[in-house]
Amino acid sequence: MPHDGQVMTDTPILPDLQALTAAALPEVEALFVQARDGLKAQVSTGGKVSNQGLEARQFQAHSLSWLATYVEALRQLNAWAGRLAQAGQFGQMEALILQIGFGEYLNQIAGGIPMSQTEFARLWDLGLGWTPGEAAARLMAAGNTPTARSALVALMRDNHGRATFGATGLDEELEMIRDQFRRYADEKVIPQAHDWHLKDELIPMEVITELAEMGVFGLTIPEAYGGFGLSKASMVVVSEELSRGYIGVGSLGTRSEIAAELILCGGTDEQKAKWLPGLASGAILPTAVFTEPNTGSDLGSLRTRARRQGEDWVITGNKTWITHAARTHVMTVLARSVEGTGDYRGLSMFLAEKTPGTDETPFVDQGLSGGEIEVLGYRGMKEYTVNFDDFAVKGENLLGGVEGQGFKQLMQTFESARIQTGARAIGVAQSALETGMQYALDRKQFGKPLVDFPRIEGKLAMMAVEIMIARQLTYFSAWQKDHDKRCDLEAGMAKLLGARVAWASADNALQIHGGNGFALEYRISRILCDARILNIFEGAAEIQAQVIARRLLE
Repeated sequence: MPHDGQVMTDTPILPDLQALTAAALPEVEALFVQARDGLKAQVSTGGKVSNQGLEARQFQAHSLSWLATYVEALRQLNAWAGRLAQAGQFGQMEALILQIGFGEYLNQIAGGIPMSQTEFARLWDLGLGWTPGEAAARLMAAGNTPTARSALVALMRDNHGRATFGATGLDEELEMIRDQFRRYADEKVIPQAHDWHLKDELIPMEVITELAEMGVFGLTIPEAYGGFGLSKASMVVVSEELSRGYIGVGSLGTRSEIAAELILCGGTDEQKAKWLPGLASGAILPTAVFTEPNTGSDLGSLRTRARRQGEDWVITGNKTWITHAARTHVMTVLARSVEGTGDYRGLSMFLAEKTPGTDETPFVDQGLSGGEIEVLGYRGMKEYTVNFDDFAVKGENLLGGVEGQGFKQLMQTFESARIQTGARAIGVAQSALETGMQYALDRKQFGKPLVDFPRIEGKLAMMAVEIMIARQLTYFSAWQKDHDKRCDLEAGMAKLLGARVAWASADNALQIHGGNGFALEYRISRILCDARILNIFEGAAEIQAQVIARRLLE
C-alpha cells in the first residue's frame, strides 16, 4: 500500500481525524487525574499510601492501573500517527488503525475496560462519571464501525506477506534489523516450531549457535565487553520478530538480557570482565533462578539459604519454574545470606556456575538436582524444578561482592525484562493474526472465503489495531529506557496490555479456525498455549496492576 500522506475520500475515515484524537486525549487524561487523586485520598494515611488501604481497595487500584494504561496507550498511538503524518507515511491503513483504536478504547473507558474475561475496570468504581466532549463522542460513535473494520481488512488483504500491518514508525536501521530477523523467523523457525512444540523438544543447539552468530545475545551489551551496544529498541524488534516465529526462540535472548543487566548494574569490574564477553558471544548460556514453590511473586519471603564456607558459599533450598536450566552454564541465584532476616533486605545474588546437562540428564553437578515441569506451551527451553543441597559457589561470584543487595539488583532488571516481555507478546499476537488471516483467506464456507464474513473481518481488524497499540506502548517504554529515563511504569503497562492482546489475538485466531483450531496439528493450537503464559511470567497481571497502581499513587 503506498504511503503518500493522503487519505482517499471513498473510505469511512472521519474528517479531521487527527484533530479529533488530539482533542479527545485531554478528556481522558483529566479523567485519570480525577481517578488517581480520588483513590489516593482513600488509601493514604498521613500523606503516605497505606498497604492496608491499598489492599482493601485492590479492585479500584487495579482499575486505575488499567485506566492509566489505556490513557498512555492512546497517547502513544496518537504520537505514532503524528510522526507518520510528518514523514508523509500516514495512509489509509494507519488512519483506520488510529480511528478504530480511539473509537474502541474510548468506548471501553466509558463502559468498562476488560482486566480479564470477567473483570472490568469501570469509572463508577472509581467514583467517576463521564460525559464525553464533542471530539470523543464523534470517535466513539463513528470510529470503530463495521464499515471501518471491513475497510481495514481489505487493506490488510492487499498487504499480505508483510510482517506488520501498518507502518511501525521506526527508523531505517531498526527496520533493517526487523527485516533480517523476520526472514530468519520465516525460514528457520516457523517451519520447525510446531514440531518442537508437539515433541516437547529443546530448541536445537544449531538455532542457538545461529542466533549467537547474529548477535542476539550481545545485542545491548556494551562493545567494551564484546557486545554490539545497541538500543533497547533494537532488542524489542529482535524479540518481537523471533517470538513471531516461536516464543521459545524469542525468549532465548531474555536469559542473557537479564543476566547481563544484573552484572552491568550490580557486578564488580572483575565480574563484568569475566562474564559479559561470554554472555555476548553465546558461549555462556544463563538462567534466572529466583522463584520458589511457596513464594511466587513474594520474593521478599524467599527461603533458599546461602552460607559461608571458608572463602566460598554453599546454597541450600528449592527453586521452581526455572527456564532453560538444563543447558546453561551459569545460574543467577537469589538466596538469603544475611542471618536473622526475613524480608528482601537479607537477599543476595550469586553467579552460580554449573555444568550444562542434557534433556535426559539436566543436572550433573554435585549438590544440584531437579526435574522437568510439563507445561501447556512455551516448551522450547523447558521449565524445571532445581534443588540445591550444599551446592558450592565461589566466593568471587557473590554479585557486587556485597551481601544484602540481591533484591535491589534484581529490581534494576525489571524495566528491561518487562519491555522485552511486551515485545514477546507483540510477536505472539502478530503470529496469531498472520495465522488467522491466512486461514481466513484460504478456508471457504458457503461459497466464499471466511474473511468475507463481517464477524471474521471484525476479529482480524481488532487484532491488527490492538497489536499496533501495544507495539507503540512497548516502543515508547524502550525509547524511555534508551534515553535514561525511568520507565518502570511504562514497561509495566506495555507488559500488562501486551499480554492481554496476545491472548485475545490467539483466542480469536483459533476461533476463526473453528474445529480445526482445536486440533493439535494446526499451529494456532500451539500459539494459543504459548500466549497464555504471557499474563503470568515476569509478574502476573494482578501483580503488575498492583505495582502500577502503587507507582501512580506515590
